[in-house]
Amino acid sequence: MKKILIIEDNEDVRENTADILELAKYEVITAENGKVGVEKIKQHTPDLIICDIMMPELNGYDVLEIVSNTKSTRSIPFIFLTAKTEKRDMRKGMNLGADDYLTKPFEENDLLEAVHCRIQKNDFLKKEFSKDLKGFNEFIEEAAEFFDMEEFSKEFKTKLCKKRDILFREGTAANTLFFIESGTIKTYRTTESGKEFVTGLFKAGDFIGQLSLITDKGTYIDTATALKEAQVHEIPKADFMKLLHDNKVVSTKFINMISNDFIEMQEQLVSMAFASVRQKVAKTLLFLYNKEILTNKEDSSISIPREDFAGIIGTATETAIRMLTEFKEEGLISIGAGRKILIKDKKAIERIAIFN
Repeated sequence: MKKILIIEDNEDVRENTADILELAKYEVITAENGKVGVEKIKQHTPDLIICDIMMPELNGYDVLEIVSNTKSTRSIPFIFLTAKTEKRDMRKGMNLGADDYLTKPFEENDLLEAVHCRIQKNDFLKKEFSKDLKGFNEFIEEAAEFFDMEEFSKEFKTKLCKKRDILFREGTAANTLFFIESGTIKTYRTTESGKEFVTGLFKAGDFIGQLSLITDKGTYIDTATALKEAQVHEIPKADFMKLLHDNKVVSTKFINMISNDFIEMQEQLVSMAFASVRQKVAKTLLFLYNKEILTNKEDSSISIPREDFAGIIGTATETAIRMLTEFKEEGLISIGAGRKILIKDKKAIERIAIFN
C-alpha cells in the first residue's frame, strides 16, 4: 500500500483529501503545517507528498526545498495543493522541482489521477530492468504504455559478429545504437600516425554508439570491433531519439540505462593520467576485472591483444608486455592459453594501484 503525506493547514481540506485517498486504498498521513510535515517526512518516508503552499511555520516552498536537498527524500514525488492560481506561483513551484500542481477546490478524479500518475512514474524510475534484451524490451513496453509515447519497433534486428568483425567505422554515418547481448566489443580511434587508441571495452548488457548519435557531425566517433564472437541488437536512431526527447521521465531512465560506466571510466582516465606505468597496468587490470573481461579462470577470461592493452594504458606495446611479465613473475597474474591474462592476486594488484 502506497503511503501519502498531506501537509495542509486547513483542517477541512486536509481531512477531505485524506478521506478520498483512503477510500482509494492509500495509506494516508497528515500534518497541519510545514514544520510538522518535515518531521513526518523524516519519520515515515512517504511515497508521495501533497503540500499546501501558504502555511504557518514553514510554507510549501520551504518544505519542497528541504525535501529536494535531502538525499533520502529528493526522489519523492511532490504535488502542490493551493488556492493560488497565478501563473508566477505555479512557475515558482515547478522551478523548485514540484512534480504537479492542483488548485483548490479540486475534483476528486483530478486528485486521484494526479496521485496515480506521479506514483506510477516514480515506480518506473526506481525499477531496475535486467541488462539483457528482455529487460530492454520490458523498458520499451512500459515506457510506451505509461507515458503515451509513440510506437517503438517491437523487434530489433540482431547481428552476429565473429571475432575481429567491424560493427561500425569511425567517420561513417551514425544511424544505429547497439545493445550487446553477448560477447565483448572494443572501440578505438585511429591516430594520424595510424596507431589505434582504445576508447572502450564493452560486454553483455552494455550499449555502444550512443555518443555518436548525438554529435553534430552525425558520424561514429570511433570504430567498434569484436574481441570475441558477439551478438548485438540494432536500435534505430529514430527510436533512440524518441526515448531521448519525447518524455522527460523516460529520458531520465533511458540515459541512466545507456550510460554504462561512463562516470567510472572518466574517473579511471583521470587517475591514469597521474599514475606511474606500473600503477596504470594495475589500474587497467582491475578495471577489466571489474567489467568481467578479465577473471581468474581461463574459461571465462577474454584474450586481449597486447597492443590493445597498451592502447588502454597509453604506452608502447613493448612497455606493456614488459610490465605484464613483471606482474607474472611476481605471481600477480598468469598467462593462459591464447595469451589470456588471468588475475591471481587481486589484493596485491589493488595495493599497487593505490600506493606504488
